Amino acid sequence: QLQLVESGGGLAQAGGSLRLSCVVYGRAFSRAAVGWLRQAPGKEREFVVGISWNGSTRHAESVKGRFTISRDTTKNTVYLQMNGLKPEDTAVYFCAAEAGAGFPRTDPDEYDYWGKGTQVTVSS
Repeated sequence: QLQLVESGGGLAQAGGSLRLSCVVYGRAFSRAAVGWLRQAPGKEREFVVGISWNGSTRHAESVKGRFTISRDTTKNTVYLQMNGLKPEDTAVYFCAAEAGAGFPRTDPDEYDYWGKGTQVTVSS
C-alpha cells in the first residue's frame, strides 16, 4: 500500500521553471516505479515522465530536454524539475506509482496508486 502527496504546483510564465515534489508513504516505495502524469482540461490523462526503482527514466517526447525526474530514497520523495515551461504544459499534475514495477509505464491504467494532483498553470 502506498500513499502519494504532491506539492509545488503554481503559476509560472512561459520559459520559467517549477519543481514538483511527491512524497511516497509506504515500504513498497523502494521497489516501485513512479511517474508524473498530467491532465489538461478536456483532455485525457497522459504520461509525462517516470523513474524506475533503480533510477532509469522515461520521458514523453513533448518534455524531453525540459523536464527532469529524480528520486531521493532517503526522503521517499520523487521530484519533477520543469524548465522551459510552455502554456501547453498547463494541467493538473499527478504523481503515481506502480508497485514492484521495472521500467515506468506510459499507460495511466498501469499505475496502482495516485496522488490527488497539483495544478500547474503557465501563462504566455
